[in-house]
Amino acid sequence: MPEVKGKRKLQFSPFQDDVSEVVKRLDSDLENGLSAEKVAKRYETDGWNELPVIPGKPAWLRFLLQFHQPLLYILLLAGAVKAFLGSWTNAGVIWGVMVLNAIIGYVQEAKAEDAIASLSKAVTTEATVLRDGQTLQLPSRDLVVGDVVLLSSGDKVPADVRLFKTRSLQVDESALTGESLPVEKFVRPLPVETPLAERINMAYAGSFVTFGQGRGVVVATAEATEVGQISQSMGNSVNLSTPLTRKFSKFSRLLLYAILTLATLTFVIGLGQGESWVYMFEAVVALAVSAIPEGLPAVVTITLAIGVNRMAQRNAIVRKLPAVEALGSATVVCSDKTGTLTENQMTVQAVYAGEQHYRVSGSGYGPKGEIVLLKEGKDGDLEHPFEGELPKALQTCLTAGVLCNDAQLKQEEEQWSVVGDPTEGALLAAAVKAEFTQSGLVARNPRLDAIPFESQYQYMATLHDATSRVIYIKGSVEAILSRCSQMVDTQGEIIPLNHSSIVQAVEAMTAQALRVLAFAYKRVGSHVHAIEHEDVETGLVFLGLQGMIDPPRPEAIAAVHACRNAGIRIKMVTGDHISTARTIARRMNIQQTKEVLAFEGRALVPMPDDELARTVEAGDVFARVAPAQKLRLVEALQSQGEIVAMTGDGVNDAPALKQADIGIAMGKGGTEVAREAADMLLTDDNFASIEAAVEEGRTVYQNLRKAIAFLLPVNGGESMTILISVLLARELPILSLQVLWLNMINSLTMTVPLAFEPKSKNAMRQPPRNPKEPLITGLLLKRILLVSLFNWVLIFGMFEWAKITFDDVVVARTMAIQALVAARIVYLLSISQLGANLLAWLRDRSVAVTSAPFLLLGIGGAIALQVLFSQWSLMNTLFETAPLTWGQWLICLLPMLPMLPFAIFVNRVDPQHQVLSSTR
Repeated sequence: MPEVKGKRKLQFSPFQDDVSEVVKRLDSDLENGLSAEKVAKRYETDGWNELPVIPGKPAWLRFLLQFHQPLLYILLLAGAVKAFLGSWTNAGVIWGVMVLNAIIGYVQEAKAEDAIASLSKAVTTEATVLRDGQTLQLPSRDLVVGDVVLLSSGDKVPADVRLFKTRSLQVDESALTGESLPVEKFVRPLPVETPLAERINMAYAGSFVTFGQGRGVVVATAEATEVGQISQSMGNSVNLSTPLTRKFSKFSRLLLYAILTLATLTFVIGLGQGESWVYMFEAVVALAVSAIPEGLPAVVTITLAIGVNRMAQRNAIVRKLPAVEALGSATVVCSDKTGTLTENQMTVQAVYAGEQHYRVSGSGYGPKGEIVLLKEGKDGDLEHPFEGELPKALQTCLTAGVLCNDAQLKQEEEQWSVVGDPTEGALLAAAVKAEFTQSGLVARNPRLDAIPFESQYQYMATLHDATSRVIYIKGSVEAILSRCSQMVDTQGEIIPLNHSSIVQAVEAMTAQALRVLAFAYKRVGSHVHAIEHEDVETGLVFLGLQGMIDPPRPEAIAAVHACRNAGIRIKMVTGDHISTARTIARRMNIQQTKEVLAFEGRALVPMPDDELARTVEAGDVFARVAPAQKLRLVEALQSQGEIVAMTGDGVNDAPALKQADIGIAMGKGGTEVAREAADMLLTDDNFASIEAAVEEGRTVYQNLRKAIAFLLPVNGGESMTILISVLLARELPILSLQVLWLNMINSLTMTVPLAFEPKSKNAMRQPPRNPKEPLITGLLLKRILLVSLFNWVLIFGMFEWAKITFDDVVVARTMAIQALVAARIVYLLSISQLGANLLAWLRDRSVAVTSAPFLLLGIGGAIALQVLFSQWSLMNTLFETAPLTWGQWLICLLPMLPMLPFAIFVNRVDPQHQVLSSTR
């Protein structure tokens, strides 16, 4: 394999030059192709036609990056101090949790990374090439600039090609431009300002030929192609952190500063009171360990991992854990239209035949649906289902759509798809709803000849041998009407052409953004075996119109409504035509006002950044948008403080997906480039799954706040106890090793079940959180301080009372810890849905109590561990505890009684308690 020395960068725009000039610049030969000698030289200068595989981070580095969190730095330091003091058990527990946290994150991200295919697969295909006068079939990686490529229906374009010969060539460029319909190609030069989606003399790498044939000369390979340039812009895009990581880092830094300040102050005061530095060092370590919520990183990771699993069950696969919460905080969703909001299947929705209007129900290429007659009534159109045979004019119009057709429908399991042009597939599906099968009609009307669709004529015609020879023709309204002088009435009888009625029908369909095709026929003599354009110049009989569209998904409409209720704005960003996009937006009720505010991509180009930001904030639809413009739209929204989720399936979406706070790619119909750039994949390519993921994301954040509200008050109570004891020169009511037991074992046992809390009924009825809102809000801080104060009184009070009563410091410490755990159980119920439902059940016995097996299991496990903590001799030795009597156990349970009214009071002090209890 020759060494790659560099990629050829074109110094001209091939679409604006004549073919002969392009060939001259590339030193190629359209008749014979490149010689073997030229090919070998270009391998040496240009290399292979494949995108370089971006090497991933090594496994060891990805594992180490899991420790890259400020709070874990605190734990690392605490463990090191404990190890320095010889407390290897304490250090081992701290470091063990850190490793467990890292393993969970590493495994989750590694699974997701393994599921994402390499970016280089975007251009891997076979190509038909002309070299040395011979036609060869070669891997696409073997192509070089100047190669002559032959394209035909079904081919994947292997490189960027300047076309020089076409025959009814149509190319599906939806993955690159967002255009939902195939584009017909020509060879004439174009103006230099022609946008990518309208360069009809070019075929780009990664697109597909859906119809016709063509030839072209390769003008760009590998990174020099449009796909390659987009992959480079992906690498240059900024990868922003998510809201949770930013807030968690800020909280960790503040906590670190507070701990260091408090520890230093305590150490200095203790020394000033005459305590030894060794004793004070141990006290400071105990204070630091008590202040650090050691279990919080593990709880955060577990909560996010559970959110990932829940999202996967709802067709959303998350690649990186923080994206779970980030999606829940999204304020704007920039969604592509084709395939995400819509079915990505052309569907006939209206038919006009015999001067009557018909409505076609159903969607996609499946047979479900029916055709009904529309008649004007007092309150608008009235539907009249048919009883018996369909009107003759309707039958003939549908028949023409089936016979003048090169597509086929196929069914795999329960899924229907089209082989060929989507528009022709829609015609076949419409006929099936009238019980007209393609195989039956073709058998009774065998095709003898055809004139393929060509843009200069704007029609396709076929000759059939039935009871008599007949030509069926379909095409644009203008092309067909100009050739007609007659039409059929409802019963199929020929009558004079009513031009004004047809024009009104066309206007009614286009007003709904339907793509309209006209149909006609002409009878010819039995001697006719072939047809030419001259045979259909005149004498046609108009049969009718069929209007089609790529319809919105019903579930996506409901999802958009739910997102709007949740305060999330939806913005359609598509490469499709503005009128079609505006109509779909109106049907889905995306607009913020009565009218849909839509902009074309070219109108956004000259806007300065400040004007663009205002426009993007106000706009609902952005059509004909180029890749760089999508990226700029996301950046404009982020400049306004928005948390942006961006959906997409094509390579043109990749830079914006990477730049967005949450990039969402299509896992079913999307390209490898989009998947690589995204934070999340939709396995069903459905906008409804985004709404489900948003709901799960919000639930994750609620559960995280519950965990924080549960964990931090214990740390606060412990810290206050140790600090005040040191300042008053009294014995410590709780030792550092006992603090670790509470912060790690007991806290994890009771906190992890909060991660399994089900979603709140109000999750999608609340507006998005302010992106600038800190992780610890003022109300949550007030709650933490109040419960910390209660815990301090409980620990300190129980210790002092028990020490006086039983004259045993070890027993007193054990009772203080057990009393704290008993009160924690009540507090845990107060912030869980189970506790809220129990209170509601006490008020109204008809209320169903939510099953919470994980919470009950966590409480049961905590109780069992606490019994072992005080009653097992090994634990007594390890943690310096003492066995308790039945009477002492009963005393330890008494704090549960004041905790219940206190928890209710705290919930009332915090008006956001619905976030913590998941109910109002």
